[in-house]
Amino acid sequence: MILLDRVTKKYNKNSQALERISLHVEPKEFVIIVGASGAGKSTILKLLTREEKPTTGKIIVGGLDYETLKDKEIPILRRKIGVVFQDFKLLPNKTVFENVAFALEIVGVGNKEIAHTVPRVLDIVGLKGKEKRMPRELSGGELQRVAIARAIVRQPRILIADEPTGNLDPKHAWDVIRVLEKINRYGTTVILTTHNQEIVNKLKRRVITIRDGRIASDKASGEYHS
Repeated sequence: MILLDRVTKKYNKNSQALERISLHVEPKEFVIIVGASGAGKSTILKLLTREEKPTTGKIIVGGLDYETLKDKEIPILRRKIGVVFQDFKLLPNKTVFENVAFALEIVGVGNKEIAHTVPRVLDIVGLKGKEKRMPRELSGGELQRVAIARAIVRQPRILIADEPTGNLDPKHAWDVIRVLEKINRYGTTVILTTHNQEIVNKLKRRVITIRDGRIASDKASGEYHS
């Protein structure tokens, strides 16, 4: 599903973000990537979504070899990958339903399919009945769940959640984590980055620790101590 083979990323001669990272993620896995700020976590995510290209090394995601990937194929790649950010990135003047539907509209999905799909996805993330709410009427945890719904509405095979609980209190953070676990049970590969030690230690999932641009440890059911 995801393969990084001896991947190095340099932004300039004096700045090496990643050094010969090798990593394999199986389909339907739930993987947590941890590490201090500046360790290289965000660079890995940018490489996976093809926002950045590796300086050296090989990346294959869902059978697509990034080395031979043409620019016109990048939208196909990004349909396989949903991304959730720390700061939600919702459209403030659109309702919950409209925010999620927008991800389908921009790829040309018809109104009938949108009307069928969006309520089903909102139900998955626990927002049934809140379709007409505006973002300003929601809690932080609900906003993040709208963002997750928007990320999964196109049924990506991979969901990247980049510090999705960073701005949330513990209760809402766990609401979001439970939604990610539910999505993973449906068969989506989940990659979560977080600084939250409690979440990492309670989830008992595979933990990859990045330190100074290298993989410091990769444990099947790891703990994290910053």
